[in-house]
Amino acid sequence: MATYKEIKGVTIQTRDEDPSLFVGSWASGGALNTSRSNAGGAGIQTSALMVGKDGSPQAIVEEYNGSSWTEVGDLTTGRNAKAMGANAEAVLAVGGYDPGTSTSSVKTESWNGSSWTEVNDLNVKREAMGTFGIYTAGIIASGFERGGSPARPVNVESWNGSSWTEVNNVNTGRSTAIGSGLQPSGILSGGAPAPATNLVESWDGTSWTEVGDMNQNRGRYGGGSGTSNTSVMVFGGYADPPTTVIASTEVWDGSSWTEVNDLSSARNDIQASSNGPTSLSLAFGGLTPPETTATEEWSFPSSPVLTEGSVFLSGGTSLKGFGKAAGLPAATWASGGSLNTARSSLAGSTRGSQTSSIAFGGYSGTAWLAINENYNGTSWTEVADLNTARGLNSGAGTATAGLTQGGYNGSTSVANTESWNGSAWTEVNDLNTGRRNAGGFGTQTSAAIAGGNLPPSTVYNQAESWDGTSWTEVSELNTARYGIASLGTGSDGLLTGGETSLGTPSITGKTEKWDGSSWTETGDLNQVRYDWQGGGGETSGGIVFGGYTGTAIAANTEFFNGSSWTELNDLSESVYANTGMGSAVAALNVGGNAPPHTSAVEEWTADATLSTVTVS
Repeated sequence: MATYKEIKGVTIQTRDEDPSLFVGSWASGGALNTSRSNAGGAGIQTSALMVGKDGSPQAIVEEYNGSSWTEVGDLTTGRNAKAMGANAEAVLAVGGYDPGTSTSSVKTESWNGSSWTEVNDLNVKREAMGTFGIYTAGIIASGFERGGSPARPVNVESWNGSSWTEVNNVNTGRSTAIGSGLQPSGILSGGAPAPATNLVESWDGTSWTEVGDMNQNRGRYGGGSGTSNTSVMVFGGYADPPTTVIASTEVWDGSSWTEVNDLSSARNDIQASSNGPTSLSLAFGGLTPPETTATEEWSFPSSPVLTEGSVFLSGGTSLKGFGKAAGLPAATWASGGSLNTARSSLAGSTRGSQTSSIAFGGYSGTAWLAINENYNGTSWTEVADLNTARGLNSGAGTATAGLTQGGYNGSTSVANTESWNGSAWTEVNDLNTGRRNAGGFGTQTSAAIAGGNLPPSTVYNQAESWDGTSWTEVSELNTARYGIASLGTGSDGLLTGGETSLGTPSITGKTEKWDGSSWTETGDLNQVRYDWQGGGGETSGGIVFGGYTGTAIAANTEFFNGSSWTELNDLSESVYANTGMGSAVAALNVGGNAPPHTSAVEEWTADATLSTVTVS
């Protein structure tokens, strides 16, 4: 909390009325002359170019002036090329499938506003690659060569205005990914096959770094726009699983993805003003199916608007702020779609979302389970089972790139680790120490597990870190415990609560932060409890819910702001041995023991809210 001396002398805007919410929306723009999909898109909302298409006539090009499309000069070689350019007068068309040769193409063509000229070729034949940049400085990443090997190379090439140079590879080869940004700063989002469907990599001009996954998997061409690796919007595409064309839109601010208003119609193989600012995105063409001529324009209110983090003096008397944390006290739990199989002691995709998550393993009351279910925001569908039936296991990752480790199979604690690619589980390298009831968090390629127990007497403080291939023992917890709630990433995680001994109840509210190398104690829970995995979010803003206090089953929800816990609105039903996933503003509480073992699911949603700021 700020003190007077900290803000004294700071200039702050005074407003007679509160600004409006910063909520954008899609509206119809001028229709294309020719319906098409799987083409190239470049430019900005008022000056864009759509290049080529999938299927005849492949050489067609149209220009958008902010209100209507006009056919302009055809490509020299018809193909479903990808494109980059700052506006409709200076565009590069790259690669694609060339029906004349029945192969992927290396051709690069340059558009000067009136005609196309062939310039220097790519080094590697490819199509369906992620593309971003402008006429004089661009990036193409991965994709595939028809009939080539490997199927989806990791190669990346950089364009300097005259020629292509191979630069550092992406971490994960994939096709149909969404490229957004301006060289030397961009984002590659999603792609195929699973588990790359919501994977995101950031380009800094030299190398690629995996960053936070999208909330919605987009396995086949969505659209994207943006100007850097900290300002990107993605929309539409094809989700798999579940196999469906989508309309969802998300914005990346450099640290997290936020869902905003959907496209008017769901579509994939969509084209976009890939180099325009996120405040003025343009989406055109695609498959609804069938192919469409539809164009949609994204815009925000023209009046002064609230953005998260805004602070201002309202009416000359009240200091106000706008943010997610402000809205959390008002948020409540509501019923979601029920699991198909009631169970407790299960695990889930901790980095999943309210619209895309999986829940796996658990105990039905009579059997330890291998069942795995996928949530689409409305209902659960049974998908491929775990290889080893178990409960009291830990989870990590997303609905298309998950991880589970440890647990109890009905006779012994296990060390098995399994990796999920969106369609099947594969056994990978075991934990160094088999255990149950541990805390786990992170992604499929960067995770951690700590604590846990081995009856009749062992409670662990050991911690292990996962690098995508194997587990390594790292610094121990300060307090050995089991039945722990957890959240965060593999290098920035949080464990809280738990039981410190077997046989003699000793429940703790201690919280420890993981920074990738060591554990640091921070603020304790308000309500001590254990036997839960209910948690969602980041170490700078996460929630935990449910659990057992030693005498009663809890419904409490608490919010962690990076240093301390605040009690918020309770779950609708007290539950323990539950699991949680999502974020502090959009979480899921799944299953558990109420008792009896339950299939109930609850959804927690908090919108950004305007609130009065208290200064002391």
